[in-house]
Amino acid sequence: MGRGATALDYRVGFREHHAGTHQSILMQRICVFCASNPGVRPAYTRAATELGKLIARRKATVVYGGGRVGLMGALADGALQAGGKVIGVMPHALVGREAAHQSLTELYIVNSMHDRKAMLAELSDGYVALPGGIGTLEELFETWTWAQLGVHHKPIGLLNVENYWHTLTTFFEQMGSEGFLRAHTRDLLLIDDDATQLLQRMDAYVPPAV
Repeated sequence: MGRGATALDYRVGFREHHAGTHQSILMQRICVFCASNPGVRPAYTRAATELGKLIARRKATVVYGGGRVGLMGALADGALQAGGKVIGVMPHALVGREAAHQSLTELYIVNSMHDRKAMLAELSDGYVALPGGIGTLEELFETWTWAQLGVHHKPIGLLNVENYWHTLTTFFEQMGSEGFLRAHTRDLLLIDDDATQLLQRMDAYVPPAV
């Protein structure tokens, strides 16, 4: 995406390019949504580090928000330690706040959060969400919504570290029982507590016709 392109430019182009594609997608670049803080459990940091290493061992590239602190930093450091490639994307306004990682394979500084999300989407073949806060949720839900609408056909995974996402997945059940979440939309989101199994399921994912 050219630096002058907008998020809207990207979304329209992506829809036209991928509409009607309903086959398994080989993930060469995996976008990971995660927090810029570590959370209270050491298991979250370990999981981020191990996910980074796992993606690197698959000869795939990590694509993420570009920070060097919290789970973001653990993810990037894990991949780099395993000899992998890591691409970061960060808006100007967050370079200081999220402490941009200076050892990445590539670091793109963009103008806005909208540009960041559009570029993360453009660069990625699939998405994984680690434990995180409202920023992680916002990224996850927008990506999931795009899949529901057929804007993209990429696999989306939710890594349920230490059962972190249990309450959220229970709420999904309530959404379904209340008529606000259809089964085929729920099935667009792959949930697993094992990173290796999650990535294997994402590899095998065949998007439904929307």
